[in-house]
Amino acid sequence: MDVLIRDIQPQDKTQWRTLWNGYNAFYQSNVRESVTEKTWQRMMNDQSPIYGRVAVVNGDVVGFTHSVLHEGTWELSTICYMEDLFVAPEMRGHGIARQLIQALVDEGKKKNWSRLYWHTGTDNPARKLYDEFTDVEGFVLYRMNL
Repeated sequence: MDVLIRDIQPQDKTQWRTLWNGYNAFYQSNVRESVTEKTWQRMMNDQSPIYGRVAVVNGDVVGFTHSVLHEGTWELSTICYMEDLFVAPEMRGHGIARQLIQALVDEGKKKNWSRLYWHTGTDNPARKLYDEFTDVEGFVLYRMNL
């Protein structure tokens, strides 16, 4: 299976939206329409620190990553937070998620990022894949919605 990993483009919106809805259903989240639209607009804006990558198979968008580039207090170079990763359920098991993550790793090395990191649930079956890339740090996430 040939998989193309590339930056998200305006013509991807309809297929991305289908995947985005599936991603939010997986996490049992209700993201407001205004947030979804703003997320899309940010990914289309070269000046935004939020950007998206997609996996394309036979012309169809079948997966994505959304990442946020930011500075940090412990590093001199850019840090990348992979906020979202999703592959269409019918396309899982073909290494697409692995290729999406590897594309970020490769970009980070090329652009001299200091770090790539992400969070996931303790019961997420994708942890088997994530463990192939790096060890769990053992930190506990505290989140307070304001």
